[in-house]
Amino acid sequence: MNGILKIALIVAVLIAVSIFYPVHEIMQGLIAWVKASGAWGVLAFAVIYIAAVVMFLPGSILTLGAGFVYGPLWGTLLVSPVSVLGAFIAFSLARGRLRPWVMRKVGSNRQFAVVDKAVGDQGFKIVMLLRLSPLFPFSFLNYALGLTRVNGRSYVLASFIGMLPATFLYTYLGSLVTSVTELANAPKQGAEDAQSIFMWIGFLVTVVVTAYVTTLARRALRDAVSDEPETVPGEKT
Repeated sequence: MNGILKIALIVAVLIAVSIFYPVHEIMQGLIAWVKASGAWGVLAFAVIYIAAVVMFLPGSILTLGAGFVYGPLWGTLLVSPVSVLGAFIAFSLARGRLRPWVMRKVGSNRQFAVVDKAVGDQGFKIVMLLRLSPLFPFSFLNYALGLTRVNGRSYVLASFIGMLPATFLYTYLGSLVTSVTELANAPKQGAEDAQSIFMWIGFLVTVVVTAYVTTLARRALRDAVSDEPETVPGEKT
């Protein structure tokens, strides 16, 4: 239990830091440094991005920065694998540290067990839909999905596919700015039509994934109930 409290405290501190500390200014400085570091900057950027993902720090400005430094194509080719790697590390941390605790607390609950299995069986579809929706926070999903039965291979592949559209959009927006200080406002500048289309598609995907998971859970619970043997009154079980 003490371990869980420590993890929760660390996460709370990281979230508070990302909200109240001038993280964006620090990241802008790191992006400027990466731009001036040539080939070594690629490796440094990858390490910084992975650390930011694991530590709940905002990754959007780094994705914009990749577009600013390397352009939309090479920026996407850089961000896509490192963001998936960071997401997998967070997923693995949650699965290794938190899922056993979750199972001890609610694993005996039949409804939870059935829904958890259903989500695991349809993991690829669910993860990809969640990644396509901009309304589900990226860092939160990394850890939350680690608490489910989603297969690691499905998680990685679905995350890679589902995150590509947003990654390309943000690197493209980052490529439009002319200085690192403009990165914080990059999503508000230019490409408004592309952003609007992406947000509307994301909203529709959010509706779809919510309805899909709800239907999947209800069907799994219904099947579980129908599979249970009927008990004759007075019969010992």
